[in-house]
Amino acid sequence: MGRIVIAGLRELGVHGALPEEQSRPQPFEVDVELEVDMKAAGDSDHLDDTVDYSAVAEAVSRVVKSERYHLLERLATRIAEVCQADPRVASVNVTVRKLHPPVRAMVDHVAVHIQR
Repeated sequence: MGRIVIAGLRELGVHGALPEEQSRPQPFEVDVELEVDMKAAGDSDHLDDTVDYSAVAEAVSRVVKSERYHLLERLATRIAEVCQADPRVASVNVTVRKLHPPVRAMVDHVAVHIQR
């Protein structure tokens, strides 16, 4: 087994529980870590023998920018579902960061992390 990592994918999306978050896009950052059996790809050197990280990145971007959720937990779960559509993905870790959260404290970001 091995891991395919997509780190720091940034996309604008409309996600949040507050009314002002539901009216305008804001920036999100996503990390995805896929556990995949890499033996066949390591032996063959063929893209068809592994999970195409470019296709995964496009699918994750599409979820963030075109779907809408109130909670980061649901957004992260939806991203995990999309990643696990490929049966070669044994497990997935997803971190979703809201880069400009509506909190009074000065924070770099807020995030959720899930494992499936």
